[in-house]
Formats: sequence, structure tokens, C-alpha cells
Amino acid sequence: MGRDKENRDIVLHFRVSPSEEARIRAKMEEVGVTSMSAYLRKMALDGYCVQLDFDYPRKISALLRRCSSNLNQYARRANAISSIYAEDIQDLQERMNEIWLNQKKSLKLLASIR
Repeated sequence: MGRDKENRDIVLHFRVSPSEEARIRAKMEEVGVTSMSAYLRKMALDGYCVQLDFDYPRKISALLRRCSSNLNQYARRANAISSIYAEDIQDLQERMNEIWLNQKKSLKLLASIR
């Protein structure tokens, strides 16, 4: 399915030492590639394989959803009773701080990709 429509009927061979093979396999494992031919083809054609970690963006999205929901609840409460509680504001501030910390981590991780 992920293959190009072009037939791959040309075979290329090259030799590596046992330690080089171990390094290649370790790098394949790092990026989550299980096919040696797919990995070597990608490296030969593009020079790199990248596996992105989406944990931080997912956390940020979840925090933003919660903050958005809380903010809507606070706005409804403020409109209904013309006031909001200090604890609600503090909770929202803490969640926003957590979002910014995760955002900074994400940006550092993205900046480290070369």
C-alpha cells in the first residue's frame, strides 16, 4: 500500500561490518522502522528518517480544551450571578502556566531536530 506504483526490480548490495549493522538496526528502532529495505532506501534517497513525538502537542491540545471549557463555564457563571470566584481564576492561571511550559518544551524539541 505504501509502495510507489513503480516496480522495484533492481537490487543493490553493499557490505557493512557487524558493528555498523548494529548501529543501523539501532537507528531503525529509534525511528520505528521495521523494514531494512524501506529504511535504507529512505536514507539513500533523502538522507534522513524522522519520527516526530506528538506527546507535547497532544497535551497542549487537551489543556487548551479544558481551559476553553472552563473559561466558558466562568463566563456563564459571571453572566448569571455577576461574579466569579478567585479559585476559578487561579485554576485557569495554573492551567495556562502548564500550557506555556509544555509549549516551551515542544519548541525546544522541534528546534533540536536537524
